[in-house]
This record gives sequence, C-alpha cells and structure tokens, in this order.
Amino acid sequence: MTSTINTLTEIEISERLAKALSGETEARSNNPRFPSDLFQNSPLDAAVLVPLLIKDNEWHILFTRRTSSLPEHSGQVAFPGGRSDPGDTSPEVTALREAQEEINLTPGKVNILGRLHQLRTISNYCVFPVVGRIPWPYEFHLAREEVSRIFTIQLEWLADPNNHSVQLRELPSPHSPVPVIYFDRYDGELLWGISAQITINFLNSLNLI
Repeated sequence: MTSTINTLTEIEISERLAKALSGETEARSNNPRFPSDLFQNSPLDAAVLVPLLIKDNEWHILFTRRTSSLPEHSGQVAFPGGRSDPGDTSPEVTALREAQEEINLTPGKVNILGRLHQLRTISNYCVFPVVGRIPWPYEFHLAREEVSRIFTIQLEWLADPNNHSVQLRELPSPHSPVPVIYFDRYDGELLWGISAQITINFLNSLNLI
C-alpha cells in the first residue's frame, strides 16, 4: 500500500477525484445523516482546501488547528476554509481566498486537482472540499486570530484502518446519535468530525480505503 499511495501522480489523483464526483465510484463514506428537523434555517455555503504536498518523498495532507477563541469549532483540527462571500464565483475561489487569509498560501501556488462531494455540518454549513497540490517547503504565515498551528500527516498513516474508528455523537433530544469519524492522536492533535469525514471521503475517492 505504501508504494501505491506514494507513487500516485497528480494526474491520477485528479482522474480518481473526477470519477468519484461523477458517481462512477461507489460511495463508501459514513456521512452523518442529520434529522431534517434538526436545523431551523437553510445551510450556508462554505468551502475548504484539502492541501496535498510531497514531504520526504511521501504524500501528506496539511491541517490547521483553529484557535480556542473562535465562536465555532474552536480548538479543532481543520482544513483552511470558511464561509463563501457574496462575490465568490465558485468553491475553488472561496477555498483559495480563505487559505490565503488563514495561512498566507498564494492562490497561484495551488494546483487544483478536483472536488469532493459537499457535506452538511452540525453547525449548518454546506461545505465543498476542494483538493489542491501545494508547494513544500513553503513560508506560511498564520492569521493568529484564526489559526494556532499547521501540521501535516502522511496519507499512508491516514489510510491505515487501524488509525481511525467510528464513534457515536449525541444530538439534542429527541434525536438519535450520529456516527462520527475519529482518528487516533497524531503529533498531539485529534482529527475528528467534519475534517475527519472529509479526509475519509478523500481516501475513498482515491480507492485507498
């Protein structure tokens, strides 16, 4: 599996993402199915960048840790991203704008490889994950009011089924719990929730799990 993952080319990744998005690849994700009456309003559009990079001859994904003072998902491991602005013409525009604002990643340095299926979050966002290859090493500058840290995890580690599991998360009564993905701690960080689900969906799209 190691050699298979780390010999994937950008073209192969892009082709597999396109096939999965078109529905030709069987959906094998555990996306939470929230009750229809859990939300009182329509979801807000958002997008995140799933940043791929080559480090020490291995594919990695870059993650951020949100600052503890943010009103939503504070202190959680996340991808660069956020709510779409009225002038954003696509999820790619939103994801690249947010990545530049949060970690100073220049949009022109990102090679967009594709998208994943959108997901609805417990905070009532409709998130479009955008996958892109980024340069490494790179001089990142963090917006400290939003991001407290960046770090990377090998794709090989993320694809290992021994490193993640499904746990039930309670919802407000009278709703039943929903399944949530949790990864084992890595470098002191806990990847779970929507970011973990996006990671699993990405691995599924590449036929790595």
